[in-house]
Amino acid sequence: MPAPENVSGYLHIAATYSIDLTIVGPEAPLVAGVVDVFQRASRKIIGPTRAAARLEASKLFAKKFFARAGIPTARARESWNEFAFPVVIKADGLAAGKGVVIAQNRIEAERAIEQLGPHVVIEEFLEGEEVSFIALSNGEMILPFAPTQDHKRIFDGDRGPNTGGMGAYCDPRILTSQESGDIMERIMLPAIRQMRKEGNPFTGFLYAGLMMTTEGPKVLEFNVRLGDPETQALMHNFRGDFAEVLTLTEAGPETVYPQSWADCSLCVVLAAQGYPERPRVGDLITGIAEAEAAGAIAFHAGTVKRNGELLTNGGRVLGVTSGGETLQEAINNAYKAVGKIHFDGMQYRKDIGQKGLRRW
Repeated sequence: MPAPENVSGYLHIAATYSIDLTIVGPEAPLVAGVVDVFQRASRKIIGPTRAAARLEASKLFAKKFFARAGIPTARARESWNEFAFPVVIKADGLAAGKGVVIAQNRIEAERAIEQLGPHVVIEEFLEGEEVSFIALSNGEMILPFAPTQDHKRIFDGDRGPNTGGMGAYCDPRILTSQESGDIMERIMLPAIRQMRKEGNPFTGFLYAGLMMTTEGPKVLEFNVRLGDPETQALMHNFRGDFAEVLTLTEAGPETVYPQSWADCSLCVVLAAQGYPERPRVGDLITGIAEAEAAGAIAFHAGTVKRNGELLTNGGRVLGVTSGGETLQEAINNAYKAVGKIHFDGMQYRKDIGQKGLRRW
């Protein structure tokens, strides 16, 4: 595959194999302008333009955008000295989901700034329940998906450093219909309207990482793509023709797409030894066939096949995903499948979805 910044390489592949529709998964090609290149070549692609992708590419741009659009978010300041601890320090650019540090004291704040670089956003620490809210837009209208909840920290109980995501679950009870409506009216629709007003209509998947505070939903960050591992839980949970949903990008503003979601689903990420700092690669993976025979789907993220053997080849190796009529059933099914997979140094959280069980 081409390097993420080699957007012409992706166009060449699409043309060579007569690809009808391209869906961009990772953020780097979006930020590099892959959608702009495809559009100039009149090839169908789902994702935002390079200008619209700045919502994820730059935390500084996003904070200023939130202010222009009137979108509720955490207060930001020039210095961590202006907040009581803990404070949240974010790298300005792309960081593969690992550019956020919650500093509990001055020493941790100074260390975070040294680690993340001089261009950072410093925010107040928000308390509440985190929710991932993803929707698809054609630049005028927006279609929301079911809510999910991600688990960012590496260890159980939300301890340890942030990662790209150690698991997620999808359950309609995460948000009430009133909360979903509030998110649409206060966050998602204003974002789409403001982008269009500024001459950069947003097309593709808009992912709002939210904190449900006592004052209502507030944006922690925007991503401009489907999230990982939320997508695994969402797609496992979706019932219907997703290709029909994707045609929203060509539909008119009055078009409505019915959606059907199963009750619950859950994804558990299996990570390599040393992740997230220095993941080890090259370990033999076994048990995937047995896990999938038990009803799960093992989404490959960091694997490679060499000499007929499947080996680890990245930090987050597999996303083992299953569903159920209840969240507890989805948890049981996913972890039953996880128990059948092995590779040396395999690490995973054992509490994915437990927050939901405690809430309900």
